[in-house]
Amino acid sequence: MSFYVTTPIYYVNAAPHLGHAYTTIAADVLARHHRQRGEEVFFLTGTDEHGEPVADAAHALGVTPQELADRNSERFRALAPRIEATNDFFIRTTDPQHMKVVQDILTRVREAGHVYMGKYEGWYCPKCADFKAENEVEEGERCPIHHVQLTREQEDNYFFALSAFQEPLERLYAEQEDWVVPRTRYNEALSFIRSGLRDVPLSRHKLTWGVPVPWDPEHVFYVWFDALLNYYSALSYARPDADLTSTFWPADVHLIAKDILRFHTVYWPALLMAAGIELPRRVFVHGYLLMDGEKMSKSLGNVLDPFEVIDRFGADALRFYLLRDVSFGQDGSVSTASFEQRYESELANDYGNLASRTIAMIVRYRDGALREGPLDSTLAGDFDGLGERVGVLLDEVELTGALEEIWTRVRRLNRYVEEQAPWKLAKDPARADDLDRVLRTLAEGLRVVSVLLHAYLPDSTERLLAALGAPDTALARAGFGEGEVGQVRVLEPLFPKQDTTETTATPA
Repeated sequence: MSFYVTTPIYYVNAAPHLGHAYTTIAADVLARHHRQRGEEVFFLTGTDEHGEPVADAAHALGVTPQELADRNSERFRALAPRIEATNDFFIRTTDPQHMKVVQDILTRVREAGHVYMGKYEGWYCPKCADFKAENEVEEGERCPIHHVQLTREQEDNYFFALSAFQEPLERLYAEQEDWVVPRTRYNEALSFIRSGLRDVPLSRHKLTWGVPVPWDPEHVFYVWFDALLNYYSALSYARPDADLTSTFWPADVHLIAKDILRFHTVYWPALLMAAGIELPRRVFVHGYLLMDGEKMSKSLGNVLDPFEVIDRFGADALRFYLLRDVSFGQDGSVSTASFEQRYESELANDYGNLASRTIAMIVRYRDGALREGPLDSTLAGDFDGLGERVGVLLDEVELTGALEEIWTRVRRLNRYVEEQAPWKLAKDPARADDLDRVLRTLAEGLRVVSVLLHAYLPDSTERLLAALGAPDTALARAGFGEGEVGQVRVLEPLFPKQDTTETTATPA
């Protein structure tokens, strides 16, 4: 079995912010989970480096577009390890190998009769690098996303015959109703298709910063067609000694934000159809992280620095908060107050304190060595089918729902501690067997939830499982009673209590 997940490639006209970390963390959770299943996984992220916004930003800074791309691409590359992302490759659209694939595939599309020369006139947003239909323009000829003044553009371009794929796209949506999720985004994409597709520019004549059109070097390919092909091109050169396309294509999940829905759910499948390439299996469209009611955006200036959050609270805390507080797939507000509440009540208290208490009691009462024997059957029922349920939810990219399933058991284990009061059992030698059973049950429950949380909290769960003498994170051992706890050793607090009185502009 193989699994291929992608993030969008991030635009290099500015440095990364929390919104970029959000998508990458989500993709990493899926990648880690599928590795726990024993599957061969490919996780792709990278940077989108061509187009007018990059050229304009570079001009404003007095550097070349390539210099700006090099500078900011490294910032995005540095973000991945800081948030514990385990991507298998980092693609740049200025990679010569990628550019060659773009030229080859779009030449194939032209030779199949889906490209022609024409004149385009319409509203254009330089920040989106996108032409806007009349019904997409805000009052005052402004972009509905960036709220900047649109420009009226007229130029001779090569066009992609998108309209020829009206019926094939409608058929795709009829036959695969989970091709775009959540359902609201499926409906939005289908509505756009049903409104009538128009041919779209494939090239730009006035720009020089892009992939040259091989049959007409005075043009460069429109940045979106260049960018979309990264998901396919990366597989051909990610490994110097192997072409991974046959192993991993089609992609299992493209993760995107809703502002690029049309490109990925309309243009992308049509382009692949035109090139004779199999379509990806699913596009999952998540919502925005909001501050002050607006999408977090470098263009608007309302951003939070993920590096600051990690420096103070650690990457696991950031990963947990973003997928716990905002239901994945929907818009959601992030704030200092909600981060503090989640960190204190759930990470430090629910999970961290459960781990510390359980391990401390095993070390204190049994010198870290649990005796063999039965587990408490009253708790076992709460864990029946948990691993399978989490797997089903993650197959549906229900990241927040799967986390809630696990956290329900974290809370159940905390209640079990209070119900059984092992500190009282320890005072009565006649109840030594009861104490052994309770400690075994707590240790096994803690092991199970930690294996299932490993995709979300990789560093913390690795340390906890090592302290339990049970480092195996394979999901095949995630059933209650199916693992083995070894010699238990003292564990430093996973999520130390923090002084939040000096919190600055971070969600912490």
